[in-house]
Amino acid sequence: MTRPTVTLRRIELADWPAVHAWARLPESCRYQTWGPNDEEQTRAYVAAAAGEWSRTPRRALPYAAHVDGEVLGMGTLHLRDAAHRQGEITYIVHPRAWGRGVATAIGAGLLGTAFAELGLHRVYATCDPRNAGSARVLAKLGMTCEGRLRHTTLIRDGWRDSELFSILEHEWRPPA
Repeated sequence: MTRPTVTLRRIELADWPAVHAWARLPESCRYQTWGPNDEEQTRAYVAAAAGEWSRTPRRALPYAAHVDGEVLGMGTLHLRDAAHRQGEITYIVHPRAWGRGVATAIGAGLLGTAFAELGLHRVYATCDPRNAGSARVLAKLGMTCEGRLRHTTLIRDGWRDSELFSILEHEWRPPA
């Protein structure tokens, strides 16, 4: 299977229909606090995400992920602690693109921004322990599983634990 070409660009309000294509699906938001979204919820979310690019100071860098020319995912680098150079990455991919390396490409792009452009020291991510696919993505990115945080988030099926992963600047390797 050939890996698709994935590029990241700043999310724009015009991306909301593409985002809604997955935000409305129960399988996309199974491990999330949100969704399934109606059109208005998705439009409001994308408007807020696009607005992050004009904030001062900037707290998040949200990107649309173009997969072979089509928006099939999103990734955000959250700037969590400027003094200690800490960030967090999040990503989501349309289910029809699952298993094709898209989430890994999004994560790699976010880590490149975090370390090569912004000079962060530590970047972390969390995932629901039941989400084995996301845990594999974080491991492929070179992130270390630091452990489980108990009952961090209340979602539709009850309290969710979170697996915590991180990578430090000296551990990160830019793509060849």
